[in-house]
Formats: sequence, structure tokens, C-alpha cells
Amino acid sequence: MPGQAPPAVSAGPRRAALLTPGAGLYSARVAWRHSLRFRLALTYSALSLALLALITLGMVTLLLSRMEQQFEARLNDRAATLAEAFSNTGGGLGRTASGTGTYTMLIDPQGQVTIASPALRDYVDTPYPFGKLRRVPIQDTSVRTATRDVGNFGTLWVGLPEDDLIAARQSALAALLLGLVVAPLALLLTGWWVGRRALAGLEHAANLADHLDPTRSLAALPLPPQEDEVHRLLAALNRLLVRIESQQAREKQLLGQIVHELGAPLTVLKATLQSAEARTGDPEVARAALVADELTFTTQDLMQLARGQLELKLAWHYIPAGTLRGRLDRLVPGTTFTGEWNTGILCDPDRLTQAVRNLLANARRAAGPDGTVTLNLHETAEQLTFTVHDSGPGLPSELGGQIFEPFVSGSGSSGLGLSVARQIARMHGGDLTGTTHPQGGALFTLTVPGAALGDEDDDLHDL
Repeated sequence: MPGQAPPAVSAGPRRAALLTPGAGLYSARVAWRHSLRFRLALTYSALSLALLALITLGMVTLLLSRMEQQFEARLNDRAATLAEAFSNTGGGLGRTASGTGTYTMLIDPQGQVTIASPALRDYVDTPYPFGKLRRVPIQDTSVRTATRDVGNFGTLWVGLPEDDLIAARQSALAALLLGLVVAPLALLLTGWWVGRRALAGLEHAANLADHLDPTRSLAALPLPPQEDEVHRLLAALNRLLVRIESQQAREKQLLGQIVHELGAPLTVLKATLQSAEARTGDPEVARAALVADELTFTTQDLMQLARGQLELKLAWHYIPAGTLRGRLDRLVPGTTFTGEWNTGILCDPDRLTQAVRNLLANARRAAGPDGTVTLNLHETAEQLTFTVHDSGPGLPSELGGQIFEPFVSGSGSSGLGLSVARQIARMHGGDLTGTTHPQGGALFTLTVPGAALGDEDDDLHDL
């Protein structure tokens, strides 16, 4: 319908519109080396591993020290018991007092072994073989020794196998090494899971912020229930968004006021110059009239930017394509028209004229007065395609997709024409793209849906 306002957008759908279909996979696309969650998990794992290694090493060292002390105490107790029994009884080596697994020898004052336990009988009546060694191998077993003076009988030698102590030491060291190997992986996985849970709210808010639509009202980022550092950060971002939205509103209001003040004088000037051109036919007046047209369309672009897309309304009409061609031929003289101009177009004639005229004006500036600008119209059952090709240098490669952003220009213009043209095309349900033609020059393609795509009853009602 002509003048029909766009449907109201509720807060819920608007927030849902902030996310693209692939936004849920945003975190999966973040490289692990750039992930805060991974860095936190890695730092947590490294610190925990270092702390765990120090604590475990201290505990193992303490445990081995206690085991060493207990072994020495046991050896000394055995030696003292046997020495006391031998001194009191004068014999009994190898009997019950020696204990299971204990080796004993009696060494006379001349250094000869006089008595020995059964496992050491080969040393009897031979010089004492071990000297001052504290550890000696006996039957492939490491034996720790102690000696006691037994008076006139000489010296009592007692040995206790270290098999249990060595096995315990090896088990403790193996457990320590296993812990140092397994702990990093377990800590890293735990840190990743904890970081994922702790930063879930921040990640969701980052996804929302990444897809905020600046042409719409800036939605507030959701706050987590727990008032922690993430809550404070998101609250600060929300306050910043409020300030940005307020500043944007003031800028749009000021821009609208400036455009409104310029509109009336430009309209009078344009009408006066057109009237003077019709009376005199002066080429200088004709050029001035074209400049007035240029300024008029620039103010329209500024007004559209100030209002924003959601506030614009399309007045739908079904017009012959030849009518649009006549408007464009007058606004941008020297354009070559090709294609199928005998069709009809369902559009807002003023807005579509503004969009295509912006493309032609940019093309004329790029091609220069001696260059060529061609506008081709192609019709299919689904859409109408306007193709603008000029003989200029083509699109600046350094700008890329930024060529459609407001106030970005590669031809010395205001930088609003392409942005407004794409906005108008998308409001019609189409789009605008640009590239450099293989044979040189810029090539812009503007599409709008064909009239056959709409509901026939609605189209007739609009007409």
C-alpha cells in the first residue's frame, strides 16, 4: 500500500535478529591460541602442576625420609638386642634373637670371623671382608650394616636387607612420575571445563555484541545472575551502548534539522534554474540546474541516513520501466540505455530513481565527460536486474566491501550514494553488489523482485 508503514518489531524478535544463523558456532571458530578459556586453563594447569609437583615432591621426600629413619631404627634395635643377648649369654648368634632376614657375624679382636649366621658361614675363620662399608651385597641383596662392641668377644656385625625399603622407594618415585604425567592432562581438561562454565555468559554476550545491528535500537546485553567481574563488565558495556545510542540519536536529529533547513532553499533554487533554463536555453544555467539536482539528491541521501532504514516508508506503485528511464535520462544525461525497457516495475518510484541515479552519477564521475556509462535492464520471472557499467578505472581494490559504507568514497563524492542505493535495494527485497569489470571500469548490479512474485491480490489492492 502507498505510504504503508513497516510492521512493528517487538523486543524479542529484534534481539533474536541480532544473531546470524552461524552465531552459535562462533566460539568453535575461535582459534585455540586466541581463546581466553584455553589460556586460563593452560595457566591454571601450569600453576597447579607446579604446586602439585612441589607438594608431591615434598611429601615423597618426607615419606622416604621417615622410611629411612624407621629402617635405621629397626637395624639399630636389632643390633642392640643381639649385642645385649650375646653379652649376657655369651653366645646364641643366629638364634631367635637375630630375627628373620637378619645377618650376623662375630669378629674377634684380631679381625677374624669366628661365628656367623647360616647364610654367612663361608666367612667363618676368615678375615672380616667388608671393612667399613655400610652397605654390602649378600646373595644379590643390598644389606645395610651396623656394628656393636661386645667386650672381650670382639665386635658384633649385624646386617638387615634393604629390599623392602628399595621397593617402597621405587614405588613412591613411580607414583610421582605417573602423577606428573597424568596430572597436566587432567588439570587442562578440568580447567577447560571450568573456564567454559565460568565464561559462558561472557561468550554469549560477545556473540550478541558481535552481531548488534547499528541501524536498529541497540539491545542490552544479558547480565549473568551472579554479580561477579563478568557481570560488571557487561553492565559497563550496556551503559556504553546507552550512551552511544543517545549520541547517535542526537547526531541524527541534528543532521535532520540541517537537511530540513537546506531543503527549502534548494527546492526554490532548483525551480528557478529550471524555469530560467526553459526561457533562455543558456548552457551555463543548464549546468547550474544539474548542480542543483545534485545537491537535492545529496540532501535526500542525508535525510535517509538521518532517518534510518526502519523509519523509511515505501510508497508502492506499478510503473512502466520507460517512465523510470525518462527520469534517469534527464537526471544523468549521456547515459546509454540497453536491455528490456518495455516491462513494468513494482517499486517506490522516487526511491528506486534515487538509487539508480546514485549509481549513474558515480559512474559518470568515474568515466569523466568523455567516457561512457551504460545502464542495462534485464527481466526474468523472479527479478529485475539493473546493471551499470562505466569506462572508468574500476573500483579501488583497497576499499573492497567498504565501498558501500557511509562516507566511504573512491571517486571524490560524499560517500553516501552507494550506501543509500544498497539500502533502498534491500528495502525493495533485492540487493546491490559491485565489482570491477574484466574489461575495465566499475560494474554495479542492482536487483529488485519481479512483480509476479508478489501476491496478486495484494498487488491489485496496492494499485
